[in-house]
Amino acid sequence: MEAYLDNSATTKPSPHAVSEMMRIFNDVYGNPSSLHGLGKTAEEELSKARNTVAATLGAAASEIIFTSGGTESNNLAVLGGARARKRRGNKIVTTAIEHSSVFESVKALESEGFECVFLKPDETGHITEEALKEAIDENTILVSVMYVNNETGVIQPVDRIARIIKKKNAPALFHIDAVQAYGKLPIKVQKLGCDLLTVSAHKIHGPKGCGALYIRKGVHIVPLVYGGEQERKIRPGTEALAQICGFAAAAEEIGDLKKNLEAVKELNTYTLNGLMKIDGVVKNSPDDALPYIINISTNAIKSETMLHELESSDVYISSGSACAKGKPSHVLTALGFDRLRADTALRISFSADSTKEEADRLIEGIKHGVETLVRIK
Repeated sequence: MEAYLDNSATTKPSPHAVSEMMRIFNDVYGNPSSLHGLGKTAEEELSKARNTVAATLGAAASEIIFTSGGTESNNLAVLGGARARKRRGNKIVTTAIEHSSVFESVKALESEGFECVFLKPDETGHITEEALKEAIDENTILVSVMYVNNETGVIQPVDRIARIIKKKNAPALFHIDAVQAYGKLPIKVQKLGCDLLTVSAHKIHGPKGCGALYIRKGVHIVPLVYGGEQERKIRPGTEALAQICGFAAAAEEIGDLKKNLEAVKELNTYTLNGLMKIDGVVKNSPDDALPYIINISTNAIKSETMLHELESSDVYISSGSACAKGKPSHVLTALGFDRLRADTALRISFSADSTKEEADRLIEGIKHGVETLVRIK
C-alpha cells in the first residue's frame, strides 16, 4: 500500500469527480457555445457547475471565470489587474513567499516599469500588518497575498488587508491566491473583501487543468488571451466542460471543513511527535500553520536523496512546491534559513483521507534514511 502525503502538489481525483467527467466526455460532448440542442445541454451543465463553484465561495455565478488552473488564474489576476489600473498608479505590493505564478507575474510587471514591493516575512513566515500598512499607499494599484503558503502552511492575515487598503485610500485591487486554503478553510469572498481570488480543482480531489478566478462584480481586468465571447471575453476559448464538471463534483464533496480540520490537526500532531524524535530533524512550519502542511528539515540528507529513498518504499512527499521541480526554495530562503536547512527540507501534506498508517510509514522511512543515507558534508 502506498503512502501518498503530497496533497499540496495534487490530490487523487475522487470517484465522483471522475464519474462526472466520464459522463460529460461520453454524453455531453457538444460545444457550450453551439446553438443546437447538444450545445444547449452542454451550456446547462456549464451553468450548473459555475453555480456550484460560486456557492463554495459565497460568490455570484457571474463572478466566476473558469481557467486552466491556479497558475493561469494568478497570472490573469496579477497581470490583468495591474494593467487595467495603470493609469491610477504604478505600485504593486506582494510578498517574497508567494507561489511562483504570482511571484514571476509580479517580476514581469517590474520589467514593464511598475514599482514592485516584495514584503519579507517575519521569522515565523507571517507578513505583518505593520509591513502591509507601510507598503500600501495612494499609488498602490494591486495587492496580492496568498491565503496559505504552499510550502510551509503559514496562514496570512488576508481578512485584514481590504481594510488596510481602504484606510490608505489606495486604488488597489486586492487579490488572494487561495489555492491551498480552498476546501480546507472557510472562504467567503464578501467577508474577505477581496476583488480577485484564485482556486484550483486538483487541490480538492478534482481534475488537473481546471481552476477558477473570482472577479468581484464591477471589477475590470485586462484579458491575457483574446478571442470569442466565452467566460465574458476575459478568458475566451471553448470551455473544458468535462474538467469543469469534475471540478464542480469535487467542490460538492468538500464536506464539513471544521470536522476535517480537527481530524487533520490530530494527524499533524501525531506525525510531528514521531518526526521530532528523529535525530537532527527540525520543523520549518510555524505552530499556527494550516495543519494540512508540515515542512521539516533533516539537516543531514539532501531532499532529493531522501525523496528517492522514501519512494522506494512507496512513500510519496516532496521537497517543496512541485512547480519548482527541485530548485532551491525561494520561500525558505526568504525565511532566512541557511543552505543546509533549505537543501534538506521536506514537505508533508495531508488530505482529509490521510491516515496514521501512512504517517507511520513516513516516519519510519525518514528515520531509516537519516540513519543510512550519505549525509551532506
